[in-house]
Amino acid sequence: MNSKLFYDKHFNFSLRTLLEYFISPGIKLKYDILKKNIEQIKSYSNALDLGCSGNSFLFFLDHQKHNSLLDIAEEPLKYYLGNYKFDYYNFLQKRQKEDYNPINANICDLPYRSKTFDLILALDVLEHLKDDEKAIKEISRILNKEGTLILSIPQGINLYSVQDRLIGHYRRYELKSLVKILNQNALKIKKVFGIYGKLFKITELQSFNPKKIEDSIINLRNSYTNKTWFRFFWNLIVAFSSFFMKIDVKYRDLTEMYNIGIILCKV
Repeated sequence: MNSKLFYDKHFNFSLRTLLEYFISPGIKLKYDILKKNIEQIKSYSNALDLGCSGNSFLFFLDHQKHNSLLDIAEEPLKYYLGNYKFDYYNFLQKRQKEDYNPINANICDLPYRSKTFDLILALDVLEHLKDDEKAIKEISRILNKEGTLILSIPQGINLYSVQDRLIGHYRRYELKSLVKILNQNALKIKKVFGIYGKLFKITELQSFNPKKIEDSIINLRNSYTNKTWFRFFWNLIVAFSSFFMKIDVKYRDLTEMYNIGIILCKV
């Protein structure tokens, strides 16, 4: 289920670019919340995004001097071989291809030396791995002492659904059991925060007709890129949708979250 072929052929992953931030209320919400919660972290220079797809969160951070990207799928890594074209409203700085170093590899066997990175991102990644404990051990190995790891994970074992299986999830998590594994690998939690509240469950509607939804997303990307009037209209939809999702997160208890973010330090 976590094979290279699965993710290369799964268009929801392989066709992603930074455009997702503009067209997806969920991605916009997720990245805005992550940015807000980790903006105080400034002491890093070497950063790595594991499972980066084509829309790495590293593009939203400012303090790193060296960026590395890794994904088991080869297709989305092609987007890092040239300049991004989706720099609407000067929101993102245009980056040259030499600023980023994409590698096609397996997270459970990372091709990096020990204690290489000051900052590692693994956003919605661990649940896609059959051996997540091995991946955590590898992540800890390549993270510098006092370095920072940012995780985001789906929460609630009882919420595991058909939709989870369709997008390659082996599991959902309970924070208490995950903390034990993290602590065993010298990773100490500094902060936990909500990313998606219960409104995010609406995404499970995709499981009723995944092919149609995937085709619709492809058409949405094309329309947003090529039609100015549609871009204006869709920006309003995304702004309103992400706003209500943010309110849902703000007023819910952490235990009610559909997805959570975790900031950890290597000790």
